[in-house]
Amino acid sequence: MTTAVAGKPKKAYTMNADLKKAGVYDGLQQKEVTAWMDLRNKAAHGDYADYDRDQVRRLIGGVEAFMRKYPA
Repeated sequence: MTTAVAGKPKKAYTMNADLKKAGVYDGLQQKEVTAWMDLRNKAAHGDYADYDRDQVRRLIGGVEAFMRKYPA
């Protein structure tokens, strides 16, 4: 999840903060996106003991709802 800024990709955490600052969504949504990114990073780095199936189900449902609310 990056966007080029002057030729440099923007980090997902920076984009998340920028979207909150711009009023696209509120602080609660920003925290939820941050939690999703954390879970994604744990999965990507093989930290499987740090989360469970229910958390993954909530992540998927939350991302689906987010995409409906904030379509690209």
